[in-house]
Amino acid sequence: MKKVFVFIGIVICALAAPKMEAKAQIIDGAFRRTDISNRKPMPLPYIREADVMWSRKIWRVIDLREKINQTLYFPTVPMEDRYNLVSLLLKGVEDGLITAYDARTDDEFKVPMTFPQVKEAFGATTRTRKVRNFDTGEFEDKVIVGEIRPEEVKQFMVKEEWVFDKQTSTMNVRIIGICPIREYYREEDVNLENAQRQLVFWVYYPEVRDLLATNSVFNPNNTAQNMSFDDLFIKRKFNSYVVKESNVYNNRAISQYLSGRDAMLESKRIEQKIFNWEQDLWEY
Repeated sequence: MKKVFVFIGIVICALAAPKMEAKAQIIDGAFRRTDISNRKPMPLPYIREADVMWSRKIWRVIDLREKINQTLYFPTVPMEDRYNLVSLLLKGVEDGLITAYDARTDDEFKVPMTFPQVKEAFGATTRTRKVRNFDTGEFEDKVIVGEIRPEEVKQFMVKEEWVFDKQTSTMNVRIIGICPIREYYREEDVNLENAQRQLVFWVYYPEVRDLLATNSVFNPNNTAQNMSFDDLFIKRKFNSYVVKESNVYNNRAISQYLSGRDAMLESKRIEQKIFNWEQDLWEY
C-alpha cells in the first residue's frame, strides 16, 4: 500500500511539473503581447501611370525636437527591444538588411554606401590627437576611436511624391526615401556657437518597410496600442514642414531664394497649393 501512495505521488508531481514550469515564465507586463517581428507592412493600393493626371515631388523635414516627433528620437539607447529611428536604420545597414545611399551626391539613390562609409559620414573615424600628459607635461599621441552618436540626429529629410489618381478620384502620397540629418559642432568650436547640419545617408523607403513594420514606436497615450514605424509614416503621425518642391530651377530648395518668415510662408503656400488642387476639382 505504501508503494502505491509513493507511485501516485510521483505521477502527481510529474503532471504538475509542466504547470510549475509554465508559471515560471516571466512576462514583463500585465499580459502577453504579440510578437511584432511577425508583422508585415500594410499593402498600398496600386497606382497605374495612365491613371495619374497630376503629380508633384515634395521634400519635407521632420524636426525631432517637436513633441509629436519625439517618438522617433527616443529611446536614445535600445531598451525593451525598442530602437529610435536612426538606430534602427543603422542596425539595418550594419546587418545588411537595407542599403544606404550617399547623400552627398544626390537624393536619387545612385551611390550605395557600406557601413564603414556610413560611420565615416557620421564622423566616427579613428584618429590621432595630441594630448597633454599631466605627469610629464608633454604632448603625446593618443588614438581616439570614433563612435556613431545617434543623438546627433535631430531631423529627418523625407522625399515623397503626391499624385492624383483619376481612377479613384483620390490624392495619394508615397514616401520615396528618408535621410537622417546630423547636427554637430566642429572640434575648434569650443563654445558650441555654430551648429553644423549634414545629410548623412538616404534609404529607399519601399526597401526599408519590412524593417520598419517589425519594430514598434512608443505610444505616450496608450502603451497597449503601440504602432510600428511603418504605420507611423503611412498614417502621417508626424509633423513636418516643406523645404523643397520639384521645379524647373534644378529643384532648388526654398532656402536658396527665401529666408526667415518668407521661407516659412512659402512652405505653407506649397502645402496649401496641393490641398487646393484636389479641392478645386469638385463643385459644391
